[in-house]
Amino acid sequence: MAEPGARGPAVADDQGWRLRHLPVLLAASAVLGVVAALVGAVTGGGVAALGAAAGVAVTVVSYSLTTVVLARADAVNPQLVLPVGLGLYIAKFTLLGVVMVAVASTGWGGLVPLCVGIAAGVLVWTGVHIWWLTRVYSRRQVS
Repeated sequence: MAEPGARGPAVADDQGWRLRHLPVLLAASAVLGVVAALVGAVTGGGVAALGAAAGVAVTVVSYSLTTVVLARADAVNPQLVLPVGLGLYIAKFTLLGVVMVAVASTGWGGLVPLCVGIAAGVLVWTGVHIWWLTRVYSRRQVS
């Protein structure tokens, strides 16, 4: 067993692997943002379009932040991934809760589309990430 923090030769040779999936996820999320805004506009007007697109944006910002911060923590020392990840998770969900309560207290009509946009963003980001890991990344490891 390798010592904590030790890297194998494949990982040491490929320093970009931690963020390689990010452009694909951002592109899929951008497409989702446009679709969400269009669906929101058709079903509920401008406020719903804004809410749906903002929901997707919330997810993209949250997941991108996590990806970049954890990639940096892993590059510095793999043993930092768990504590940094947990701290970031607590901070993000606390902030999200505060923002959602603040938005809900305004009575804004885009709240439900915002929530639907967040859920859709999570589903698309997770689905595309799974696809990328199983179809794209796994093929790179074999060849």
